[in-house]
Amino acid sequence: MLSINDVVFFALAALGLVLTPGPNMIYLISRSITQGKRAGLVSLVGVIVGFLGHIFLVSAGLTAVFLAIPMAYEILRWLGVGYLLYLAWESVKPGSISPFQTRDLPHDSDGKLFRMGFLTNALNPKVAVFYLSFFPQFTHPEYGSLWLQNIQLGFIQLTISGTVNTLIILSATQLARWFQTRPTYIRVQKWMMASILTGLAVRMAVDKGK
Repeated sequence: MLSINDVVFFALAALGLVLTPGPNMIYLISRSITQGKRAGLVSLVGVIVGFLGHIFLVSAGLTAVFLAIPMAYEILRWLGVGYLLYLAWESVKPGSISPFQTRDLPHDSDGKLFRMGFLTNALNPKVAVFYLSFFPQFTHPEYGSLWLQNIQLGFIQLTISGTVNTLIILSATQLARWFQTRPTYIRVQKWMMASILTGLAVRMAVDKGK
């Protein structure tokens, strides 16, 4: 079982990451504004199924890697540091967009909404990279099965992501209108996310973990 401290830190990290603009958030907000909240929620179900696939595949892979190559942890740790810094830069680089700067989408059937949500997530290599580089920072062999610990982390992340994205979908129109009339807050939002991601990268770099 995971320790309470690891669960709390991971939950905070997952919250910071789900609030960081990415393909999933941009697609869900655009879909909700264009076709309505129900369409956004159907798309979110597809996104969640995509997450489940990543969670089980990556969890099995991490367990095998750590059993076979203990030094793999250090490699993944530094890959994680680099990945978080990359996301921080992506948030604030010139030309970066806010998820509330939306795009028009055609009206699609429920089946297509589900498939698009699933494919947006399942085919996003950044999701797999996040799991591969981030999960190892919060798992410990002395706590038992690494596979079960990774599954627990996955479902914590899934719960946080699903909850936050549901709230965003339900308030997408109001949020987009609010940000559009206050462009300064879009810049503030970008820099806040970049600061959170940089802080997580620093913690990962100094925490030797196992």
